[in-house]
Amino acid sequence: MPFSFLSHLECSRTGARFDADAVSGTSPEGAPLLARYDLERVRGAVTPGDIAARPPDLWRYHEVLPVRSPEHVVTLGEGMTPLLPMRNYGGRAGVPRLLMKDEGLIPTGSFKARGAAVGVSRAAELGVRGIAMPTNGNAGAAWALYAARAGLAGLIAMPADAPPITMKECQVSGADLYRVDGLIGDAGKLVAAAVPERNGYQEVSTLKEPYRLEGKKTMGYEIAEQLGWRVPDVILYPTGGGVGIIGIYKAILEMQELGWLGPKLPRLVAVQATGCAPIVDAFERGARESVPPADARTVAFGITVPKALGDFLVLDAVYATEGTAVAVTDEELLDAQRELARLEGAFICPEGAACFAALGKLRESNWLGEEDEVVVLNTGAGIKYPETVDLDAPLLARTEPIPSD
Repeated sequence: MPFSFLSHLECSRTGARFDADAVSGTSPEGAPLLARYDLERVRGAVTPGDIAARPPDLWRYHEVLPVRSPEHVVTLGEGMTPLLPMRNYGGRAGVPRLLMKDEGLIPTGSFKARGAAVGVSRAAELGVRGIAMPTNGNAGAAWALYAARAGLAGLIAMPADAPPITMKECQVSGADLYRVDGLIGDAGKLVAAAVPERNGYQEVSTLKEPYRLEGKKTMGYEIAEQLGWRVPDVILYPTGGGVGIIGIYKAILEMQELGWLGPKLPRLVAVQATGCAPIVDAFERGARESVPPADARTVAFGITVPKALGDFLVLDAVYATEGTAVAVTDEELLDAQRELARLEGAFICPEGAACFAALGKLRESNWLGEEDEVVVLNTGAGIKYPETVDLDAPLLARTEPIPSD
């Protein structure tokens, strides 16, 4: 029985088919390539019951992942993050059926490990010698560390003001790290120019290779499995490059075709920060593609993406599911980050906090109802962003007593 039922790659704009067993970037039109599977054969090969008996990592869905041989799987134990009730926060927000999928507990401290695990595994299987990418921080850290585990070289470029811990993760992995005086797009131009000069390297920028998306889509498979093979009413996702929301939507469509889910689609919500909200702007205009803002700035560094290559795929997913797109201010998302920690004991990343801030706005406008079951994706650990919390604890002398209440 095949480990993977990968069939071919498909251009996301034209539907043209391409060989899945060649090292690939985008289509000739410059559009992302999507991995397709022989889902009819998958349906006959595995059932949800079979999956339940497998180890609790994302590779439990290997039939619909692109790595053809288990010997090429590169793993640090990623996947099967918890889906946690947020009763206290949800009660205050008027959304009592609130759940959080906590990706902060995954290896490297962010959901980027999913894309890195699958992308690096497939790159190694196809004979790639090194990976190269621009990043806002967490993706570069994840790909550098997984590349090290696979024995591949790494070339990472990121904005100079990216979170320092992510730079250190890249550096400690042995990757070639370069800080760039600019945004992720500026880093991307430098990487694109450097790759042809490095023999055997593959550029793995967001959606410029097909398999990061496949790792990210496993969040959708896990949510469905954790809910007893059904979907919630609403999923909120912090959206920069948009791979996560595209992947979740792709996973749901695959599971419906497999017969593992019914016809219901969750309403997908793309959440951005007001300092960089091109998807929200496009949605409000009813457009299918976004226009980059002139000066993109937000404390939620991971979603500072002025122009996503897959913006049309994000918007397609939002429109198709009758979802929405909403932006919150830095002040609102930092307030939500602190409130969630106080109410639930969860210190989450600012990108995930943006979703909790958006939750309140959507409830106040009645776009969300009290009866809705809502899943929020926290995409990383708050401890990777220590600068988002000011330390104001009193300093005591060694013999000074702690004040009474």
